[in-house]
Amino acid sequence: MSVEISPAITRTQNASRPLWLRLRRSKTVTLSVLMSCMALLWISPFLWMLSSAFSASTFGEGMASVLPRFPLTFDNFRDAWDSANWLSLYANTIIFTFGTFAVQLLTITTAGYVFACHEFRGKQTLFLLFLVQLMIMPVVMMVPNMMTLKTFGLLNTLTGVMMPYFASAFGVFLMRQAFLAIPKELEEAALMEGCRWWQVLYRVLLPMSWPSVLAFATVSITYHWNEYLWPLMMLNDPDKQVLTVGLVSFAMGAESGGQWGMIGAGTLMVCLPLMIAFIAFQKQFLRSFGFSGIK
Repeated sequence: MSVEISPAITRTQNASRPLWLRLRRSKTVTLSVLMSCMALLWISPFLWMLSSAFSASTFGEGMASVLPRFPLTFDNFRDAWDSANWLSLYANTIIFTFGTFAVQLLTITTAGYVFACHEFRGKQTLFLLFLVQLMIMPVVMMVPNMMTLKTFGLLNTLTGVMMPYFASAFGVFLMRQAFLAIPKELEEAALMEGCRWWQVLYRVLLPMSWPSVLAFATVSITYHWNEYLWPLMMLNDPDKQVLTVGLVSFAMGAESGGQWGMIGAGTLMVCLPLMIAFIAFQKQFLRSFGFSGIK
């Protein structure tokens, strides 16, 4: 036997709820709608790029649409691949990105360990000077860095592009905070067992700070993969260009001919490795950022 509730009773119950509860519910609904609209607005350029990359034609009335335009095709990717030396661009970008991160991992862990676990005169002052670097825009240091690298004969080399990033104030701060959170007794026990300082660092402290390392790796690799201005100023040889510089050169030629599908395909080819990495390791990425306190 079923009991039907009349609409009048339902309206009476809703009206009898406290005013603050009804206002809170309406605010939640409004906020959800606004956030959904902002997310759709933010993702619309990516959807347009995806639609253009797989569309046979990017002209006509549906040019501005983010919906797929049938028939779908891979011709844009083939034309984009034939228009640039993508293998060289990928190789140079991988060397620049992961080579920089490898050296950074050595410098930030060593400096973070010194600032966290050792006492010496002027320690706080030196650490504050490290943090001051976070307030300096990288663009301000480009000309002095180029003059320094010219002195060493490293202009137009991948090594010269990487060198200004070998030290990271943000990475030192992050690893210092991670090492401070580890109990001091673990370090003392390892030293009593006869470990050297570098063995304590890389065999005891660093494995316990893996979430912070992964968080810094995400920031560093993403930043250097997308770096454009500094490689553009440093590299004149087309065989040494990175993906972002090569993409702009390729897009300028394709844009003059209105080849938006080919531009979308080329842009997707640059973004795809990072997208795949994030999709594959998104749980580890989010967990590492939550552990390290990065917002």
